[in-house]
Parts: sequence; C-alpha cells; structure tokens
Amino acid sequence: MTVNSLLQVRVARKQVQALDIVSLDLVAMDGGALPPFTPGAHVDVHLPGGLVRQYSLCNEPEGATCYRIGVLRTSPSRGGSEAVHALAEGQVLNISAPRNQFPLAAEATHHVLVAGGIGLTPLLCMAEQLAREGKSFTLHYAVRDAERVAFRERLESAGLAPHVQLHLSSDPAVQQQALARVLASPAAGSHLYVCGPGGFMDAVLATARAAGWAAGCLHSESFTPVVEVRDTDGDFEIEIASTGQVILVERGQTALAALSINGVQVLSSCEQGICGTCLTGVKAGVPDHRDQYLTEEEQAANDQFLPCCSRAKSARLVVDL
Repeated sequence: MTVNSLLQVRVARKQVQALDIVSLDLVAMDGGALPPFTPGAHVDVHLPGGLVRQYSLCNEPEGATCYRIGVLRTSPSRGGSEAVHALAEGQVLNISAPRNQFPLAAEATHHVLVAGGIGLTPLLCMAEQLAREGKSFTLHYAVRDAERVAFRERLESAGLAPHVQLHLSSDPAVQQQALARVLASPAAGSHLYVCGPGGFMDAVLATARAAGWAAGCLHSESFTPVVEVRDTDGDFEIEIASTGQVILVERGQTALAALSINGVQVLSSCEQGICGTCLTGVKAGVPDHRDQYLTEEEQAANDQFLPCCSRAKSARLVVDL
C-alpha cells in the first residue's frame, strides 16, 4: 500500500544489536512484497514528529520479505535516532522505495569494504552479496570496543568470517595506523567503499588518496551532510517557466524556502541534498550544485538542480515549474 507515493510498512521486529544500536525489520502493511533492492541501497524513513531520515538496508536482498535497518542512538541527536529507538513493534511508518547511490562496482576485481561504527550497515549487505557470488573482498570494521560490534552473528558466519577484520580501539592514532596498513599499495582492479562518521570517512579517503588509490575507485556514502554556505554567496533570481513569475533568493536563504514563501510548493524531504525529492528541472541558467544526489555527469548537464541546497552561478535560473 502506498500513501502519496510512499510505502506503508509495519515494524515487525525490533532487536538490540549492540550497545546503543537497534535493528528494525519493516514489512508491508498489506502483507505483500516490497520493491526489490540491491546492496548499498537506502530508504527515507518518515518518523513521528515529521522527521525524515535516510537509513541503509542491511539484510540480504535476495528473496527479502522485509527491509532491515540498523540505527545508532547518537548524542547529541538531531532527533532521528531518538525517534527510531522509541519505536515499538507494530508501529506503522511511511518510507520511500529503495534508492542506491552506493552500488558495488561491477568492474572491480577486489573489493575493500571499510566500516566505521554504524557505517557497517550497507557494507554488511555488500559483503554477504560478494560472499554468495564468490568474489574477492575484505571487510574492515572499526569500532571503539567489543560491546559496540553490531550484527556479530552475521560477521562470524561461515561465509563472512574469513573475510572480516575487526579493528577495536578508542585511540584515533591506532585506528589511523591500521587504516594506513589496510590501504597501502592498492592492487590494480581494487575498489574501496567506506561508510561511517564524517571524520572517519574523511580520514579513510585521505589515507587512500595518499596511498595512490585512483579517484574512480573510491566510493563513500554519508547521510549527514551540511548544506554549504560560502562567503561569495549572493542573491539570485528564479523564474517560473510556466507563469513567468520571478522570485528573489536572498543570500543565506535556500531556493526551496524562497519558492515556498512566494506560494510555489515543491515536494521536499531531507532538505540536505541527499534524497532527490525536490529535484527540479532547469530550462535556462547555470546552477551551483551543492548536493550529494546527482552524479557528476548529471550536474554537468545543468538541466536540473536541488533547490533545498543548491544555488545559481548565473543571475537567474529559469526552472521547469
């Protein structure tokens, strides 16, 4: 069953997976099949209180009868993790269909998966897929201590255990040294995938670049970007193609907010440039892309932008509304 293009699901099972980490199994309200997904996919979860958060699917896609997400209770929280941890079995939620902006590279001959904390969730799904297919891979999982190791039973399964390396330390210097060893001298055909806290991912990617990894072999995913504000930001105009209405977007104001204030409603969700819900066509002008949704090629085409976070390089954008 869908509500306004969303999927209506029920929390069928809630489990504690590690210290401050719970998993939720989400099933269709009507008992039917859920849309298929591939390793690395995520869904938007509409939580009580109007919050919308993105969570990776961490169960095996093949023959899946539910979507499983794993969520860390963070402190301080923006509200999403607290809302998830407060959910009870039987509660009904609306979610988006799965989207995958973090897929496995089909051309890779070896996959190096590096997870920090709750960043394990998409990589666990990837690792299980690679194990089933007999592909070459290693999964490195960095956590502060043993009680924070999530989904331990799956990590210790016969299919994954030979490929998994745990890195247990609360000392950033020790973790950095371990990363340097893992990422040294990349073999031809190897691809790196990293997910976890922002600082952890920055360190992994910087270490990989210094070790000679090619940019096209580096893959990462984050659901907590900060909408970029630059000192050079100024005002620009948006023209509504269907009516000719011209709307001023002031410095420090998002295009989405300016449109809304002037009576032009654009469907939105995350308002962080992640989910693509507010994607809007551009008929003229040059956007200043600041999202994490469009690919580099899609951004270069300059025929669409995300008004929740992106601005304009030209004085005016004519948008397809």
